[in-house]
Amino acid sequence: MRTAIIDVLHRARRAEEPINGYQVIQEISELSNGEWRPSPGSVYPTIQQLQDEGLVESDDERGRRTIRLTDSGVTWAEDNAADLAAVWAPFARTEQPAGDEPSGQADIKSEIAQVVSAVWQLGTQGSDQQRRAALDALVDTRRRLYGILADGRDGER
Repeated sequence: MRTAIIDVLHRARRAEEPINGYQVIQEISELSNGEWRPSPGSVYPTIQQLQDEGLVESDDERGRRTIRLTDSGVTWAEDNAADLAAVWAPFARTEQPAGDEPSGQADIKSEIAQVVSAVWQLGTQGSDQQRRAALDALVDTRRRLYGILADGRDGER
C-alpha cells in the first residue's frame, strides 16, 4: 500500500496536479487495471503514517484536503524508482491468444501483492497484539493452502 501511494503521489507531483485521498484510491485501482481496489481504511492510515515520517504533507485547497510528497518524499521516490515500478508488475496485462480464457493467474498475483503489502504494514506499523494476530492468520492460511494442494480440495468451506 505504502509504495503504491508514494508512486501515485509522485506521478501527481510530476504532472503538477493536486490529488486527494479519494483520488489516490481511484488511481491505484486504475493503475492495477481494476484488480486492486484499496479501502479508505487501508489508504488513509498509510497516508497518515507517511505524513508522520515526513514524506507526505497535506493542504486544504479550495475546500478539499490535498496531499503531496514533501521534498524528502520525492527523494525517497526517486531513490526507490524500481520499487515503485514493481508495485504494479503483478497487474501487468499479458496478451492471450484469441478464444483462450484467462488463467486466473493475474487474480492470484494481485491478491499476493495485496497480502504482502498488508503483512509488511502490520510488521512495521502494527502493535505486538496485531502482529501476533497476523502471524496466527498467516500460519492458518499457509496450512489451508497446502491442504488444497495436498488433497485437491477446491478451497470452499
